Amino acid sequence: MSFATAKDGTQIYYREYGEGQPFVFSHGWPLNADAWDGQMLFLANNGFRVVAHDRRGHGRSEQPAKNNDMDTYADDLAAVIEALDLRDAILVGHSTGGGEVARYIGRHGTSRVAKVVLVGAVTPVMKVGPNNPDGVPAEVFDGIRKAVLDNRSGFYMSFPETFYGWDIGKPRDESLRYAFWQQGMAGGAYAQYACVQQFSESDFTEDLKKIDVPALFVHGDSDHVVPIDVSARRAVKIAPHATLSVYEGSTHAIPTLDQDRFNAELLAFARN
Repeated sequence: MSFATAKDGTQIYYREYGEGQPFVFSHGWPLNADAWDGQMLFLANNGFRVVAHDRRGHGRSEQPAKNNDMDTYADDLAAVIEALDLRDAILVGHSTGGGEVARYIGRHGTSRVAKVVLVGAVTPVMKVGPNNPDGVPAEVFDGIRKAVLDNRSGFYMSFPETFYGWDIGKPRDESLRYAFWQQGMAGGAYAQYACVQQFSESDFTEDLKKIDVPALFVHGDSDHVVPIDVSARRAVKIAPHATLSVYEGSTHAIPTLDQDRFNAELLAFARN
């Protein structure tokens, strides 16, 4: 197993293989790098180097009871990128990982970055507030935190209903439920609880303004976890060189349920 050392000494697990221009992946909550299996295998077989890490407190990374915040997530991503001396990288972030990628650019710039892909990302800000009156109600995130406290295992068995869109009639695949549960339970409750506030309340507006490389936003218009009108439709107007690719009828699980289409779009975006 490979690890990069974060600024506070936390060990951040990563895996990488393939050769060529690097793709670097940041996963959603409460998952880990395994969520990117379909993209990493595809891109490595098409001439790219692929790298994915487990966010601190998630998966195989260490689980510190400190610094579980978006700034540190971004700095941890920087630690991986710098440890591998990655350059001309294409950063891809899903959901919370999309916020992590945006914050990385906000804090570290684009000197090592060629392009950015944010899929189902939580940018620019999720939670309702004075400057975000159409945001997601606070009660939604309070409910997630309570579920993590009360019965984390049970929540990770039930949340796939919404994550994969089974509650709106998408074809059910129980193997995905078990994979989601396994990844969620591999992480630590403390960090996952803390992360809810980070993905729901962080404001990425200023970070998006600093994305001065080509950026592709990919979002499903039936995403009931990160609604497109709260996120991508607004974010694409903030990032200077951004385009939006809307997957009609798709849910929050584009990397899994729309794998072939999404992989082809990643490949085309990288090569063009």
